[in-house]
Amino acid sequence: MTGVLLKYCVPKRPGLEKHTAALQDAQRAVGLVRARAAEFGVDPKRIGILGFSVGGHLAAAASNNYDKRTYEPVDDADKVSCRPDFAFLIYPAYLTVKEQGDKISPELPITADTPQTFLAMTEDDGIRVECALFYYLALKQAKVPAEMHLYPTAATATACARASTASRPGRTGRASG
Repeated sequence: MTGVLLKYCVPKRPGLEKHTAALQDAQRAVGLVRARAAEFGVDPKRIGILGFSVGGHLAAAASNNYDKRTYEPVDDADKVSCRPDFAFLIYPAYLTVKEQGDKISPELPITADTPQTFLAMTEDDGIRVECALFYYLALKQAKVPAEMHLYPTAATATACARASTASRPGRTGRASG
């Protein structure tokens, strides 16, 4: 497994929707990795995205906004697909609009072409658990393969991580978080 860390734009940019700058960075990153897959030794058809908290929102945005780049093309890397092949949303934030009955956020247009998605959430997270639950249900409604792990507390999720890593050779069983 190869990981690529993206340091993305967080602040809103004048003249852009509030999530656009970060989405531009994510689209560019997925396209660059796919365009340079041979150089990195990765399969260009197995490039995913993972995000925690607000990064989970960004991963969801990248998973649902790939048909058209949100920026002007820079080079040939912008000619390849920026659609992730899978997504991991861990403690994702801002997937729904609470004031609109937990409607899926408008910048997340889930379709049958949204990549398969794994979600993990805890009920005691500062972000309401309904955020991830309604997103999961929207994925299922669109017939997108999805899996969700819901834990009562962060301590429970951490304990599960410790138990699963402790049994593997070379693992200490320690988990941070």
